[in-house]
Amino acid sequence: MKEYDIIVIGAGSGGLNIAGFMNRAGFKVLLIDKSDRRIGGDCLNTGCVPSKALIHVARLLKDASEASRFGLTINGRADINRVLGYVREKQEVIRVHENAEHFRKIGMDVMLGEARFSGPDSVSVGNGTYRGKKIILATGSHPRKLNAPGIENVKYETNETIFDLDKLPEHLLVVGGGPIGIELGQAFRHLGSEVTVVEADSKFLPKESPEIAEVLRRRMEEEGINFIFNASIKEFPSPNQAIIATNDKKETSINFDTMLVSIGREFHLDGLSLDKAGIELDETGKRLKVDEYLRTTNKRVFVSGDVAGSYQFTHAAEVHAGVIINNFFSPFKKKLNNDHMAWVTYTSPEIATFGLNEEQLKKREISYEKIIFDFDEDDRAIVDEAQDGKLMLFISKDRILGGSMVAENAGELCQELILANSSGLKLKNIFGKVYPYPTASRVNKRIISLYYANKLTPFAKRVLHFFYG
Repeated sequence: MKEYDIIVIGAGSGGLNIAGFMNRAGFKVLLIDKSDRRIGGDCLNTGCVPSKALIHVARLLKDASEASRFGLTINGRADINRVLGYVREKQEVIRVHENAEHFRKIGMDVMLGEARFSGPDSVSVGNGTYRGKKIILATGSHPRKLNAPGIENVKYETNETIFDLDKLPEHLLVVGGGPIGIELGQAFRHLGSEVTVVEADSKFLPKESPEIAEVLRRRMEEEGINFIFNASIKEFPSPNQAIIATNDKKETSINFDTMLVSIGREFHLDGLSLDKAGIELDETGKRLKVDEYLRTTNKRVFVSGDVAGSYQFTHAAEVHAGVIINNFFSPFKKKLNNDHMAWVTYTSPEIATFGLNEEQLKKREISYEKIIFDFDEDDRAIVDEAQDGKLMLFISKDRILGGSMVAENAGELCQELILANSSGLKLKNIFGKVYPYPTASRVNKRIISLYYANKLTPFAKRVLHFFYG
């Protein structure tokens, strides 16, 4: 039986980060994934990379269509084959450094096939069995299936298949109004499809602050996207017809030619023979039992990425990898802490959120001030026609505890605020920085100025007048 310092099952973000570091540090690494085309994980193959490439093209076409008011005439319809050809082209550029042969060249052993545990420290792939001092489970997740009468007659898409379309949808029905459904729904609207989104929740993007999410919802409705909240699919009378039922018992019939299902994710755990390794599931039977150090009930088996059961982001998997690697070598063990987690919904405008939200602050009984800055008086926002932007911060003791922004390129504009939050910087570190005029990021200084302006109480003003002389 061949032995390794570490065996990594799953070559997505978390697995590759750990395998890459251990390989560079001179340890013997075995990397396992189902196939060469699965290396890179969901992010490269069916998630972040193809969706953002699609969004990029869709925005180009939307911007071009809006140029008519300046005298430029644009004719024609988006060619979905060229659009998705561009998507695949960009995937292949990244795949040059994310494939089995590349990782073998830099010193890792790579096995392709279905992995399963054969013991507490051993893994089998095909006819081979391998022992590892430590094992990483980074097998990711897959789209949850939609169950409704008649679904067996409907050919529907998920994020794993939507990038293989050969025809631009006339009417795209999106079931599930989370970030995946919202991002792809808006992208196809920009490409020219009619789009309807059905969401079971009563709120738009319920994990976001209502003041922030509302800005995006209004924009998407102005673009012609139809939302049906508090609703679910009752049945499919035919392959291209859905009956939508709302919680108040009202029903609507919708005809569609393409349906995207984005109703959540399920973990890749089937076929792993977890019991042979002493790895237990929680009471739901669908999630791993994982401690604060990202260890399973078998303490030599660690988890990274979606299967860890917390935030399902590529960068969350990177955070997991950092915790695990630290704990391999440092006497000072780190627990996973998501208090500074950040994420971006890549719509137009984007939503960027970081740190603690208002509900968490109230639950922890942390005192804070809530400051909101609207972009309608920001000079750069005015010339860029981005005046519907909004920035919200939660501040305590001159430090940023969390916040959210809705704006064009919010994910980039928020980076210094995320740094301030994660590093515990005081507001003066932002307020004292020179912001060239009229950079878009000056909104960060404007909201801090607003915070300080609110501190100018009558007493503070009298003190200032006294010292002014």
